[in-house]
Amino acid sequence: MILVRHGQSEFNLHYSQTKIDPGIEDPKLTPLGAEQAMATARALEGHAPRRVISSPYHRALETAEIIAGHLGLTIDIDPIVGERAAFTCDIGSPPSRLAQRWPTLRFDHLSDQWWPTFEESEASLALRCTQFYQRSHDWDDRDHVLVVTHWGFIRGLTGIAVSNCTAVKVGRLPSAEAVSRLAPGEVVHIPET
Repeated sequence: MILVRHGQSEFNLHYSQTKIDPGIEDPKLTPLGAEQAMATARALEGHAPRRVISSPYHRALETAEIIAGHLGLTIDIDPIVGERAAFTCDIGSPPSRLAQRWPTLRFDHLSDQWWPTFEESEASLALRCTQFYQRSHDWDDRDHVLVVTHWGFIRGLTGIAVSNCTAVKVGRLPSAEAVSRLAPGEVVHIPET
């Protein structure tokens, strides 16, 4: 399974410069974020992904759309791979609004407010990560699934922090190793332990 953090969002751009929450709900990708997503799509060509699972946040969906479009893959939406709610950017958009923007994707399985209404605890994030990881072991195509997700979810699942559009290949049992030095589009393999 390959985890990809979404490309640079409007929130990431402002927060990286000021370290202040700019108050942008469900931000979109910046032009740089779209470029990062395309670079990652090209880097993934040799890794044979067969399908994409995406978080329902705009920044993840836009990243997934670019990658899936380049690789000719389908996209499934799963809120379990969403970000750990801690900032204004973690307020999502209702399924009806998402369906207007992405009419070919299915959002009917999402509740009107699928994102957390409060700051999510580390324990809650760990539980979500565990549930997702256990569920993924039942997939016949697990080694060929690409998951477009977020910094917090990748950190919660693997113990590593990644930059925008870094791809992390995860074995059946991930081990932690520092990968923050990797540039967008690079793929790091997390070996089985």
